[in-house]
Amino acid sequence: MLIFRTDQFPLPLPDGHRFPAAKYQMLADAVHAIAAAHMTTAPAATPGELMLAHAVNYVAALFDGSVAPDIMREIGLPWSPQLVQRSARSVGATIGAAHSALQYGAGINLAGGTHHAGHAKGGGFCVFNDVAVAIRLLQQEGRIRRAAVIDLDVHQGNGTAELFAGDDSVFTLSLHGEKNFPFRRVPSTLDVGVADNTGDGAYLQLLDDALRTLTSNAQPDIVFYLAGADPYEGDRLGRLSLSKAGLLARDCRVFDLCEQQQWPLAVTMAGGYAVPIGDTVDIHLQTVRELLSRHHPKGG
Repeated sequence: MLIFRTDQFPLPLPDGHRFPAAKYQMLADAVHAIAAAHMTTAPAATPGELMLAHAVNYVAALFDGSVAPDIMREIGLPWSPQLVQRSARSVGATIGAAHSALQYGAGINLAGGTHHAGHAKGGGFCVFNDVAVAIRLLQQEGRIRRAAVIDLDVHQGNGTAELFAGDDSVFTLSLHGEKNFPFRRVPSTLDVGVADNTGDGAYLQLLDDALRTLTSNAQPDIVFYLAGADPYEGDRLGRLSLSKAGLLARDCRVFDLCEQQQWPLAVTMAGGYAVPIGDTVDIHLQTVRELLSRHHPKGG
């Protein structure tokens, strides 16, 4: 199993910006301590690959710096060549994780899960939609016909839903805070809204029900799992009340299902905005550690 990192590529942000960019290096350092042999640097997705999911003009404008200011405002990050490079690497990491999943059963991107990016614009700290590009590329390569997206970030995956609207080859599941961002939703194949302050037990019951629906209605050749840390009770943007143990139980539900169904699994980290930031890193790390224990039980 391969684990892809993007943290070596700088993401310039103004002082005080609320996007927790520091979590990526912190997570990569923590994973390196337990799984250095599995880690590799993410390649950059090419403009041509990005255009499999995104509008040609949108991709071109990002690469040449002519992107409209209102689009960048919606993304919430300042444009820079480094932002575009980092975003392309994040997509490349998910492509790599998907290839690892098809070869070894699983793969991990220590970033990614940029599910608010749609066809012709980004949003919510998301420039390109890594999962959508990876699915379209795998389909083009003839490696898969069908895919499923299990999006357990606390925010609805509106960009992913838009990109696969009307496409029966991709089952999109989003389990998210009912009253949270984004406020204009695009319907997924299955959307499950979760009430504010929902805790472990009620959340896991909703997840169990959703996973049964997915299993009854989809036969994917690969699963992409957005393992957001933001349903955590200490997340400043989450509004839910899951504990770290509850989030690990959530991960195990997804991992168990993919093992039972023999579905290759590509995992991305998605969002996390806890204070202190170390709590987000702990949650992401336990996701990585659990998947490693299943695919490399002796640490090899």
